[in-house]
Amino acid sequence: MSRRALIVGGSMAGLCAGLFLRKHGWGVDIYERSSEELTSRGAGIVSHPELLALLAEAGADTGTEFGVPIEDRRVVDRDGKRVARFRYPQIATSWTRLLHMLGDAFPREHYHLGKNVTAMSADAQHVGIEFADGTSASGDLLVGADGIRSTIRGFILPDAEPLYAGYVGWRGLVHERDIPPDLHAELFASMTFCLPPGEQILCYPVAGPGDDLRPGHRWLNFIWYVPAHERRQLSALLTDAQGTTHSGSIPPPLIRPEVAAAMRAHAEEALAPQFRTLVALAPQPFLQPIYDFECERMARGHIALIGDAAFVARPHVGAGVFKAAGDAHALANALGEAGEIDAGLRLFEAQRLPVGRRIVRFGRYLGHCLRDEFESQAKRQAAAHHRSPEGLIEETARLAFLYRSAP
Repeated sequence: MSRRALIVGGSMAGLCAGLFLRKHGWGVDIYERSSEELTSRGAGIVSHPELLALLAEAGADTGTEFGVPIEDRRVVDRDGKRVARFRYPQIATSWTRLLHMLGDAFPREHYHLGKNVTAMSADAQHVGIEFADGTSASGDLLVGADGIRSTIRGFILPDAEPLYAGYVGWRGLVHERDIPPDLHAELFASMTFCLPPGEQILCYPVAGPGDDLRPGHRWLNFIWYVPAHERRQLSALLTDAQGTTHSGSIPPPLIRPEVAAAMRAHAEEALAPQFRTLVALAPQPFLQPIYDFECERMARGHIALIGDAAFVARPHVGAGVFKAAGDAHALANALGEAGEIDAGLRLFEAQRLPVGRRIVRFGRYLGHCLRDEFESQAKRQAAAHHRSPEGLIEETARLAFLYRSAP
């Protein structure tokens, strides 16, 4: 009989783990806490050959039209003038489109929605989980792929919490048809940055509603990093009109109108003309507090943590899906190579702990440009370098090296 894996979390990491484990002969069931199909809150994904190779090996149909080609990365100054350019061809797509590509490859009868884990049990050979709906499941391996606020991580590392980075990301999606023609010609084939003092904003095209890639039906995605003090500002940003303060993030419709209005007013003061136009055109802004996290362990007993349940990197690195797919690939291969679960999990952890730490720390390094307090003059100088167009272009080149060295 095949061994059975229980995967908690039905997003990128969970689907990749399910697909790779099935290739190694495992029986797999995925349990997602949401009762509805997962959708993105404005997240874009910029691919590279290494990511596409992992997705194809998992079983995703990457031979189909994947996303929107971009030619380069550009930096504009406060007046909108281009001050730096780095040729860097990539394919940009939406988080939702990539999720659907993976989901189409996994058998629907083994993907379960509305399964909120409330309890876990384990012995030397088996693991079990209980759900809020009164049902339960048991197997030989439990994979925690349930994201930054992982329930499974909380069971085995109860004191491990993500760290707030000191700034938030305002995201927005602007429909292609609403973008003025001259701005469309300038932005739609590039990833474009602007560097206001102590802030950073960038934009690039992604698939449109329903994963639509037809010209005229796509979105332009932007994310704007703005400092927000945890005690003085973040709580207010996450408080809705009824006075409820949300933990970690706030549903976009609940963002108070005055908070969104203040964000748009600040855009008029701080951003280049191209980005002022985009922010004004975005119908529903999304607010994302930025966190990161390093896990001291990725395996305990017959339990493994992957993706954001184990390591959370800041979005500057653009490696979240790559890291999740890499964790899943390494987990399945290590279990296959070792032939038994305990040895396989030890091998998996030894391989992926250094990778996760390197990616998280590089994200912190890139985030220096959004800080105003530093432990040393050297870090202050590094931040000043990152704030320059030349520094940003240099770090873009380093990202390519990070991808090639991470697995």
